[in-house]
Amino acid sequence: MDAERRIQNLNDRLKYIRDIFGQKENDNIRLLAAKLSEVVAREHDLPGGVLAEELARLEDLFDFSERKLDLSLSPMDLVRIVRHPQRICLKDILENVYDNYTEIGGRGEFNIDPSMLIARAIFTRRVGEKVINQMVMVIGQEKGHGESYRNGGSVKPWGNAKALHYMKVAETENIPVHTFVFTPGAYPIEDWPGAAQQIARNLYELAALRAPVISVFSEGGSGGAEAVGLGDRRIMLSHGYYSVISPEGAAAIEGGLRGGTRATPELIEKCATQLCITAEDNLRNGYIDKILQEPPLGARPNHYDFFRELRRELIQATNEAVSEVKSMKLYRAMAVRARKSDDAESIFMRWTLSKSALKRLVDLRQRKYRAMSRHARLDGTGVMKRAVAATKETISAVHSYFRYDLLGRQKKRLDVIFEELGAEAHLVRHKLLMPLKRTIDKILPGNNGVEEKKGDAVRDKLTRLSCPEDGACLVGSEWAWTSPRSQQDRTVSCPNVRTHHCPDLWVPDLFGDFAGVCPSCGHHFPMEYRWYLENVFDYKESKEFNSQIESINPLGYEQFDLKLDKAKEKTGLKSACITFETAIDGVDTTVAVLCAPFRGGSVGAAEGEKFIRAAERAGRKRQPFIAYVHGTAGIRIQEGVNGVIQMPRCTIAVRRYIDAGGLYLVLYDTNSYAGPVASFLGCSPYQFAVQSSNIGFAGPGVITETTGIAVAPDYHSAYHALSRGHIHGIWDRREAKKNLHQALLTMGGRNLYYR
Repeated sequence: MDAERRIQNLNDRLKYIRDIFGQKENDNIRLLAAKLSEVVAREHDLPGGVLAEELARLEDLFDFSERKLDLSLSPMDLVRIVRHPQRICLKDILENVYDNYTEIGGRGEFNIDPSMLIARAIFTRRVGEKVINQMVMVIGQEKGHGESYRNGGSVKPWGNAKALHYMKVAETENIPVHTFVFTPGAYPIEDWPGAAQQIARNLYELAALRAPVISVFSEGGSGGAEAVGLGDRRIMLSHGYYSVISPEGAAAIEGGLRGGTRATPELIEKCATQLCITAEDNLRNGYIDKILQEPPLGARPNHYDFFRELRRELIQATNEAVSEVKSMKLYRAMAVRARKSDDAESIFMRWTLSKSALKRLVDLRQRKYRAMSRHARLDGTGVMKRAVAATKETISAVHSYFRYDLLGRQKKRLDVIFEELGAEAHLVRHKLLMPLKRTIDKILPGNNGVEEKKGDAVRDKLTRLSCPEDGACLVGSEWAWTSPRSQQDRTVSCPNVRTHHCPDLWVPDLFGDFAGVCPSCGHHFPMEYRWYLENVFDYKESKEFNSQIESINPLGYEQFDLKLDKAKEKTGLKSACITFETAIDGVDTTVAVLCAPFRGGSVGAAEGEKFIRAAERAGRKRQPFIAYVHGTAGIRIQEGVNGVIQMPRCTIAVRRYIDAGGLYLVLYDTNSYAGPVASFLGCSPYQFAVQSSNIGFAGPGVITETTGIAVAPDYHSAYHALSRGHIHGIWDRREAKKNLHQALLTMGGRNLYYR
């Protein structure tokens, strides 16, 4: 029986090796197959002792060959490793790394989302004569070992909502959070709370979560990974991958494939290499803190030595995150910094933190992400201009401090006192002096007519519509900028002609006076971003900044330099983001625009940096911050993780701005999808959309291909987004400026001193 078990084990190992290397021809694999077949053929002819020796030699050969094959793994081989059913999963880690745990939020398939696993776990350690239990909250995607109900670790929106709930529980209980990223990507559906919206909420809360967060990456697929991956320490397994998109998805985009056509294996391998998805790539780029070495060809459930190493690394990383912010560090902090993994178990450090330490923890986390991806963009601003800009920023910060913080606080206090005294005086006057006034008015009735007229004028001013003669209060027909399409002498039909019987529209009127809006049904035809710049944001009178920050090709992605040059020449822009200061009806405002003509409005390192600087500038100058999204196709895949890391980076910048009391408002137009919507755009408390825009996590084609579900034509429409609570209002394009000004006067945080 022992021989049969050992032969079966060798058969399983050979099958695993073949699964990893796919159709690749390899002499080592052929040798292992031949040797195993030879032993199996002679199994019943060999004496027991001889067979045992043969099996021992064959096992040694397997060990040697696995180590040799491990050195030749390609990035796509690593992808196949993390996808294999024999790959370790989160349940294996809970069983072998932690000393005890209780699964919460549902178990197995009786769970709101079985692909998201939550557990309260304990590390039990002996320090001297004392046994100490240290609690942590474990959160991560659970792929299992082939269980179909786990959905391959693809988490639905309510699964990420469950994860966020228990992150907040950990914050309340002052215990660390250990997150494990085992996902090919989030499940792309918009059912409430919506895939994009929920990932944005998770990122927003993680940006300032007052608890140490340690993240372990095995398979990190784009936005699904970021939903739980924003950590103080990020550890990556040596055979894992972390990417903006799957290699197959990148190959489909690069090959322009449609209608379910499959990319060739060669193109998929090429894209996997170009995306720089391996642990070494991510460590070199600064997006993870450490690589944890796995056994040859990846960790599997029987690799108990690996689980011991993972346990030590989790304790070490948690000690590091905690010791870095504790006020009293002493000798233990020096020992932790020495990073001797053998000592990790013997060093005891309390993982509960004071309020001041938690504040320092959040600040360090935010500064860490702020410093990322500097190598992935080009800043062509000269030295002198940088020095002048830095001086202006300092002066602006000092001015804001004295005007709004130092003097402004005292003014606010005095205003409150005078308001209270004024309210008291008004009540006293009303109760004591009004009866006397009415008596005098009866004796001397001459002033009654004047008072009544004043009262009628005030009442009329308070109750009438803002624009009674115009009805809808639309802006006049003389726009500052009209679309070049208005020069075409032809007619077009409205898409709603069958349902609303709209007449044909003459193009000069449609794209001139009508601003691209059908006067019959209100359908909005796509309009150039320049229309908004000039007619809504008064771009000619604005002050653009950071215009020299330029998109580059940080991964050396094949032919992407040519595509970037073409986009720059076509649009006259250096990136897909324009940032400037303007005044909307007298209100000074900072604006960031994502322009669809530049690579679909996709976000890379340059766009992320410009967005962050705009948020910081708005906070420094105490101005409201508006993001106008003319359209975005998501994160720029050719930049790999350099692009996807902008999701947490920009979200942190938005969180800092909002926490400081700013008003952050987002206006969507045309088609807005994927990473930006699932992070720094979707986390805004005030989100609006222009009519006929589409908003969501993934396009209809991606959803159908991923889930097998054909979605309705209006699945991503602004009205659908409004009904599920993603956005908070839908605007007519012609009223955008008026509505923005109205929003600036009625919404926002405590630092809006312009009111």
